[in-house]
Amino acid sequence: MSRLILTLLLTSAAAMRFEDYEVAFSKKYSSRERFVRRAHFEQSLQRVAAHNAGGHSWRAGINQFSDLSDEEFKSKVLMRPQKCSATNTVGVPGAAENKKQKADLPPSIDWRTRGVVSEVKNQGGCGSCWTFSTTGALEAHLALKAGAWRAPRLSEQQLVDCAGAFDTKGCDGGLPSHAFEYIKHAGGLSTEFSYPYHAKDQKCSFNASASTTAPQSNGIGIRVPGGSVNLTKGDEGALIYYLATRGPISVAFDVASDFRDYKSGVYSSTVCSHDAEHVNHAVLAVGYGTDPVSGKPYWLIKNSWDYTWGDSGYFRMEAFKNMCGVADCNSFPDLYGV
Repeated sequence: MSRLILTLLLTSAAAMRFEDYEVAFSKKYSSRERFVRRAHFEQSLQRVAAHNAGGHSWRAGINQFSDLSDEEFKSKVLMRPQKCSATNTVGVPGAAENKKQKADLPPSIDWRTRGVVSEVKNQGGCGSCWTFSTTGALEAHLALKAGAWRAPRLSEQQLVDCAGAFDTKGCDGGLPSHAFEYIKHAGGLSTEFSYPYHAKDQKCSFNASASTTAPQSNGIGIRVPGGSVNLTKGDEGALIYYLATRGPISVAFDVASDFRDYKSGVYSSTVCSHDAEHVNHAVLAVGYGTDPVSGKPYWLIKNSWDYTWGDSGYFRMEAFKNMCGVADCNSFPDLYGV
């Protein structure tokens, strides 16, 4: 189904029939399962309508997860809660210099307009969000370093299969900072072309000596000589500074029950956790700004749930409140080894 038809269906979510939903999202059910999925869908309709009538800074909508229970959603796309840790942390300079540098930053940034952010991908039914955050950051920073035309799409599957020694658990979760360190010590990361994604845990088949010009050769596509640069926990001043001056940043946060319904606007929550002990989803911050309607500052973030979710695969989260712990687990790759 085309994006235009899908958009037209979703703009009138409150009036959407289950039959329309099945067509829009190419859903196929057995007769018995269809009864259960319809019940979850109707609950989602009620939840979305109630939220949108509440005067919030963001709007909810129907999406590919609207036929799932909360537990099914969590087990399908969220990783197990991760405890953030840092191997080397950096922050912005001291208070006086920090104030001056922040004043010199542009009021908004959207790295998509520079052509360095790769397309929205789909992690499928595997809690591998951390691998997509990692490859998204690498693809962007490689494009900034070498030019967008020279930035290949990188292998999430290699990280799922091979990074276990760096405190990652494949489809059960991990952290981008650990993934960057794995890539440094493994000698590199394959391209998606040579080590394609299968959305499941597999035996590691990375071959550091192979060529990447042949499909499924599992060879090196990029090196990360410096590993991970981790920002100081909770420091949104550091986040905005490095986001503006260095490029997209891998971030992680705690997904609350209402986040699955996000459609547009500036997301804010009173029920999510705001600490580094419960992050269960990793994504990629690609910009920041201020919403002209609500006046709220926000982080612009790329998700890995396909373009059918959210605002064409993206969302905006309220900034400078460490919303859902979004500033507790931030890192970017050091491609220069400095």
